[in-house]
Amino acid sequence: MASVIQSYEGIGSVAVIGNYLPRQCGIATFTTDLVEALLTEAPHINCWALAMNDKPEGYPYPERVRFEINQNKLTDYRVASEFLNISQVDIVCVQHEYGIFGGPAGSHLLRLLGELRMPVVTTLHTVLRDPAPEYLEVMRKLSDLSDKLIVMSWKAFDFLRDIYGLPEEKIAFIHHGIPDTPFIDPSFYKDKFGVEGKKVLLTFGLLAPNKGIENVLQALPSVTKKHPDVTYIILGATHPHILRAHGEEYRISLQQLVHKLNISDHVIFQNRFVELKELCEFLGTADIYITPYLEEAQITSGTLAYAMGTGKAVISTPYWYATEMLAEERGRIVPFKNPDAMAEQIIDLLDNDVNRHAIRKKAYTFCREAIWEEVSRRYLEVFSEVQLTRSLHPRPRHLYIENIKSITNFELPEMKLDHLKILTDDTGILQHATHTIPNRDHGYCTDDNARALMVAAMGRKYSLSDSMYFDSLSSLYLSFLLYAYNDEKGRFRNFMTYARQWTEEVGSEDAHGRALWGLGKAVAFLDHPGQMAMSTTLFSQAIKAVEHFNSPRAIAFALVGIHAYLHKFSGDSEVRRVREIIADRLFNQFKNSETESWPWPESTLNYANGKLPHALLLSGQWLQRSDMIDMGLRSLQWLLTIQTEKGHFVPIGNNGWYEKGGPKARFDQQPIEANAMIEACVEAFNITRDKTWIDSAVMCFNWFLGQNDLNMPLYDPKTGGCRDGLMADGINQNEGAESTLEWLISLMTLQKLYADEILKQPSSQSTE
Repeated sequence: MASVIQSYEGIGSVAVIGNYLPRQCGIATFTTDLVEALLTEAPHINCWALAMNDKPEGYPYPERVRFEINQNKLTDYRVASEFLNISQVDIVCVQHEYGIFGGPAGSHLLRLLGELRMPVVTTLHTVLRDPAPEYLEVMRKLSDLSDKLIVMSWKAFDFLRDIYGLPEEKIAFIHHGIPDTPFIDPSFYKDKFGVEGKKVLLTFGLLAPNKGIENVLQALPSVTKKHPDVTYIILGATHPHILRAHGEEYRISLQQLVHKLNISDHVIFQNRFVELKELCEFLGTADIYITPYLEEAQITSGTLAYAMGTGKAVISTPYWYATEMLAEERGRIVPFKNPDAMAEQIIDLLDNDVNRHAIRKKAYTFCREAIWEEVSRRYLEVFSEVQLTRSLHPRPRHLYIENIKSITNFELPEMKLDHLKILTDDTGILQHATHTIPNRDHGYCTDDNARALMVAAMGRKYSLSDSMYFDSLSSLYLSFLLYAYNDEKGRFRNFMTYARQWTEEVGSEDAHGRALWGLGKAVAFLDHPGQMAMSTTLFSQAIKAVEHFNSPRAIAFALVGIHAYLHKFSGDSEVRRVREIIADRLFNQFKNSETESWPWPESTLNYANGKLPHALLLSGQWLQRSDMIDMGLRSLQWLLTIQTEKGHFVPIGNNGWYEKGGPKARFDQQPIEANAMIEACVEAFNITRDKTWIDSAVMCFNWFLGQNDLNMPLYDPKTGGCRDGLMADGINQNEGAESTLEWLISLMTLQKLYADEILKQPSSQSTE
């Protein structure tokens, strides 16, 4: 051991990146415990933490936390890397879970790690068996940027090797750390919690619908018939993200189930997040610990490790980590969603003290390698190993990070949803606001709820930390579109009063096209079965009307929605047929009207102009129509030329528009114009790989931030909303739905651009 301790002496400082207490989540507990364990094992090491925040104000952290990162703010990652380099840290240890880092698939983290000079060791708290392409590529690049990957189960080790193609020597297995507690009789603490003389079942952890606790409750009537002295303790606060999105809906449903089953005398809810000492006391009371999770795709579980480490007899459903940890008679496995099997195993263990105690002893003995003293030693050994390897074989900084800097050399604000929440009620999103206050006089419209659906769908895809909230919003906006669809007419209504009365039977072609755009994004991005089914069905019904549309913008909106839809269902022949018809119609409108000085399908430029070339660019790629792509690029470049002055974006104003041969209206400039141009320029870059298109997209984006005619920002950082327009005499201070949604879509578009460009750069494990 002396030689091992001696090897630690080369490590002067370690920085651990992850969530941190008092933030309530499993990774926060793990990171906090890891830092404390490292300091206990090697007091000479300066060990501290960088904490990930899921809310701008952060948390009241202890002194161990020296730096905070807003997970959705890309600039924080760059500044954090500078801070770590300046601090001359010897080792950075990352606690990785996709959802705690910003960007698509948590890709913002790659920006931070790509700038670091010191070795990186990454602990993987999630390893996916069937990763979507962006998750696969993030993991491969995370491996590139890490000197060693640590997993907490052998199945995770196998996944990394067999699915992600990572070399075995890059991966180390270390148990999930647990406190070192004595092996005591469960009766020791029972009087403290009022369950003396009872047989105690326990489940603990942050409460969420995927925990499956309802299956244990459904098993209890059978158990209590045989063992009337049984008490089931459900310990844990509701997960903060669930609480924000759905309140206490799940806990209330469990309480209602307890009442329905008439088992109130046998169930205790402890609605709180407990500290380690009290948690160990709760565990000490348990005769049987239960993890009834609903799905197998869980590669580690701190709650299970804690329960086994305190010598509990465990009954679990067969998720991956439980199957591995409870093998060789260290616990009992029951099928998913099977209360009868759960009851049978509980009764069997309560009937057989000898078997129950044998399982307890096997679990406790097996987990001696997982106590924090042993785990911290293993981490320090890995740190020493990677430090030595790096000194013998220095590594260059990662070129794909360097290559991307020229594309993403701009600052993006964080995405803030406060104003979106204020504008949204239980019907949908309200159209207008007076200043920042929703104005109910103008009611709702399909246009804005379709835009809001795009924001929710994109947010669900790219912002895992708020996924439950975005799920909830998606259902709300989808419900509005479903109600807006007039089945008899085959068209969407558009305007609804605050009293929920439609003002028309059929809305405009533009509203119909925009609804299809929103539905197409929903089909592409949402993975909830009910949302997917409804989006697909409604899209299929509504697509029929578009075949006969003539409005170029309605056609363009529909084409962008079709493009998104076909990413999910590329073989849908009917949708492909409609796309070809209307794409050709839009192209012919351009072809029949354009002149060298006016490459446009109309004699007037008015609103959402950038969406027309955007639709041509998307459709031209899929239809393999180079003439369509050329027309899209030519008209988009023309739009940029006539809307750029002195290096800033000057969109056509809606106070008179721009008629061919006439003057351009300077004001009122609208956010919809900036967004349409941003999305079109990003697509032009995707096709041509010409970085000048990115410069143009950034120029249009900066219009929101104050690089405009009045040098005044339209984005409101206090609310997360956007003012309604740039007027000749100043800013329109109202923050309506259209403006705010166009801003949010623009911001997410550029966030996705950054992530996409990192993911497109080849990693060492990529198969090109």
